[in-house]
Amino acid sequence: MTPSLQSRLLLVATIILAAFLGITGLVLNNAFHESTETALKDRLQSYVYGLLAAADVDTNGTIMVSEKLPDPRLKIPDSGLYAFIADVKNREVWRSPSAISVNIVLPAPAEPGTSVFVLGRSTNSGKPTLSLSYSVEWDIANAESQHYHFFVATELESFNAQIRRFRNSLWIWLGAAGALLLFAQLLVLRWGLTPLRQVAKDLEKIETGQSQTLSGNYPKELTGLTNNINQLINNANNHLGRYRDALGNLAHSLKTPLAVLRGAVDNDSDSTTLRETAKEQLETMHQIIDYQLQRAATSGRNTLKTIQVSPVTNKVLAALEKVYAEKHIHCEVAVADNVVFHGDEGDLLEVLGNLLDNAFKWCRSSVRVSAINSNQGNHSRAIITIEDDGPGITESDIEKLLKRGQRGDMSTDGHGIGLAMVSETVRIYQGDITITKSLSLGGTLIKITL
Repeated sequence: MTPSLQSRLLLVATIILAAFLGITGLVLNNAFHESTETALKDRLQSYVYGLLAAADVDTNGTIMVSEKLPDPRLKIPDSGLYAFIADVKNREVWRSPSAISVNIVLPAPAEPGTSVFVLGRSTNSGKPTLSLSYSVEWDIANAESQHYHFFVATELESFNAQIRRFRNSLWIWLGAAGALLLFAQLLVLRWGLTPLRQVAKDLEKIETGQSQTLSGNYPKELTGLTNNINQLINNANNHLGRYRDALGNLAHSLKTPLAVLRGAVDNDSDSTTLRETAKEQLETMHQIIDYQLQRAATSGRNTLKTIQVSPVTNKVLAALEKVYAEKHIHCEVAVADNVVFHGDEGDLLEVLGNLLDNAFKWCRSSVRVSAINSNQGNHSRAIITIEDDGPGITESDIEKLLKRGQRGDMSTDGHGIGLAMVSETVRIYQGDITITKSLSLGGTLIKITL
């Protein structure tokens, strides 16, 4: 089962938060460890300087240390802080009272004026220690200067315990902060995804028939989605209505030609009359069926589907140029690539096919096709104009031609329902159709807005 959006976002937030808090904890732990270690080394350095201040050398080169040591722990046996002094040959010449029973591996003597820190262990207790070695060159009156090495060592038990206490406290607080942040994140996600849950509930109401459209107060990020869903619902309802109307109209419209055929048969008409009557009524029935089925099949405006007008126009023109090749028609096309139609490609083919077929049929030698985009409010519409240099259409015939089954010249082949189908399709797409005289070519100008 696919996890919900809330579960996905919460999982990702948990992983990111855990990684962030983990890295933060490591950085803070290392920073505290380094700062604490630096403070410890500074204290050892200060102990060495204090030991230097307490030490003195007599005229015989013997070093002496006063009882005023830099830290009281140096006087307490096994206190954890120890001090040693060695001569130039690294032989111990003094040790603090705290180191009476302690043996520590001291670091190698450093160069005079240089401090060397070394981690080690007490040989008798095995406890970890940190030692500082500092060498000095002592000037003696009326004698050669002497080298002495001062060592200060401290056990690291208290240092390590301090680090552990800080680490435990750090992870406890970070864990508590993480739990609190996750809880806050959960509340934010639930609040932020509430509109999506509301959309789902409104869709359930539509499924159960409690509502017809999505009519909630949704945030602007969902407005486009809900508007498109409402349009799909409206299109589906319109399709259903057109199918029902078409079936009803078809059944009603076929009654008359069927009654005429039945009357001709019942009246024992001669074969010629019966044939003519049948041909006429079959033609009428063919027109009725074509018109009603075309009306029912029209999709209607759909902003989710975008069709480029130029390729469809070129497809229709390529077919018509073959059909009317003997007329040598000059066709001027001005349809930009950015002109789009929001709807079904079949509907656009039907409209262009009917209009261009009429233009090619009635023109003398020239046809002009143009199309532009027009933004009306929040919708983009295509305006298509078709002109020819034919005889044109009188104003009295325009209204008649837009009705089903009418045509201007009964001697011309055709069902006479082309313009009526175009008019019905344009109406379904909430567009407009106008028929006027072409001022430039002299024939008919038909402009449709889809």
